[in-house]
Amino acid sequence: MNEDLLRSLTPSVLTILVRRGADFAAAEDAVQEALVEAVRVWPAGMPRDPKGWLVTVAWRKFLDATRADTARRRREDRFDEEPAPGPAPAVDDTLQLYFLCAHPALTPSSAVALTLRAVGGLTTRQIARAYLVPEATMAQRISRAKRTVSGVRFDRPGDVATVLRVLYLVFNEGYSGDVDLAAEAIRLTRRLFAAIDHPEVAGLLALMLLHHARRAARTAPDGSLVPLAEQDRGRWDTTSIAEGIGILQAALARDRLGEFQAQAAVAALHADAPTAEETDWVQIVEWYDELVRLTDSPVVRLNRAVAVGEADGPRAGLAALAELDDSLPRHTAVAAYLHERDGDLARAARLYAEAAHKAPDLAERDHLTRCAARLNTRLRG
Repeated sequence: MNEDLLRSLTPSVLTILVRRGADFAAAEDAVQEALVEAVRVWPAGMPRDPKGWLVTVAWRKFLDATRADTARRRREDRFDEEPAPGPAPAVDDTLQLYFLCAHPALTPSSAVALTLRAVGGLTTRQIARAYLVPEATMAQRISRAKRTVSGVRFDRPGDVATVLRVLYLVFNEGYSGDVDLAAEAIRLTRRLFAAIDHPEVAGLLALMLLHHARRAARTAPDGSLVPLAEQDRGRWDTTSIAEGIGILQAALARDRLGEFQAQAAVAALHADAPTAEETDWVQIVEWYDELVRLTDSPVVRLNRAVAVGEADGPRAGLAALAELDDSLPRHTAVAAYLHERDGDLARAARLYAEAAHKAPDLAERDHLTRCAARLNTRLRG
C-alpha cells in the first residue's frame, strides 16, 4: 500500500467533491471513507487510475450519506451527477484547497487547525503540540470549525496570512521528522511565491529553504539528533542557502518586515557563519527583539533567551529565561543548557533528565537523556 500516494491524492479528490457541490465536512468524511476502502482493496490490485478511482468511490460515499440524511431528494438525478470512471484531470489543487479552507467564516486559528487536519495530514495531537494547547482543546476547535463551514459554499477564499501560517506549521511538522511533509510545504510555497507578490511569502520560502538546507546534518547515522553547533557544515546544502538568502535580501529591501522575514534573517545568520563560534549572536538577539515586537510569542522569547545566553553569557540568558513561564515546552531543556554553560553541571544534569521526560518525540528524548548521562559521567569522574 502506497500511503504517500494516498496522501498526495487526497487534496485533489477533496477539492473535486467540494467543486461538485458537497459541503466541506461531508466531502472530508467521504474522502476518508474512500481512503479506508483503498487500503482494503488496493493490495489485491492497484487501479490503473488511482485518482479517478478515489474520486468515484468518494463521490459514491458522499451520495450514500446524502441519501441517508435527505431521503426525499431525487436519488436518480443525484446519481447521474456521479463522475464517470476514467482518468481524472492531472491538476494539483492542493494550494487552492489551502485557500478554500482559510474561509472568511472561520477565525484564523480555526482555519489553520482545520486545514492542517483535513489537507496537511497532521493528527490532532501534532496540531495541538504546534499550538501549545491540550489535544482535547484542539479536537474541540477542529470540530467547531467543521460545524461552522458545514453547508457553507466555498466561493470566498481566505487570506494569504492564514495560508502562510498553515504552510509554516506543515513544514515544521515535516522538518521534525514525525511526518515527512517539509518538501511538500516548500513546493507549495514556491507555487505561492510565483503567483503572489508578497514579501512575507518570500520570507517564508527563504525560511524553509534555509532550514531545509541543514536537514542532512541534523541527524547522525544512528538517527540521533545533532545540535546546530555540532553539525557538519560541509553537509549543508549551499545551493539552497544561497537561494534562501537571495530571496530574503530582496524581500527585506522592500521594507515591509514581517514575522517570517525576521525568522529567515535569524536562519540566514546561522547559515552564513563558517563555524558555530563565528555566529553573530548579537545580531541574532536583535532579530529576536524584532520578532518579539511582531509576535509577542512565548516560543520566540524562549529562543531569544538562548541567543542572549550566547551573546551576553549564560547568566544573562538565565535572567531572560526567568521571565518566562516554566511550563513552556522546552523551557527545562533551555535551562539545562544554560546551567551547563554556567558550570553548574549537577543542576544541568538533573534538568536534562527532567526535560527528557517532557520531550515531544523519541529523538529529542534520547538526545536529552544522553546529555544528562554525559554530565553525570563527568560528575562521577
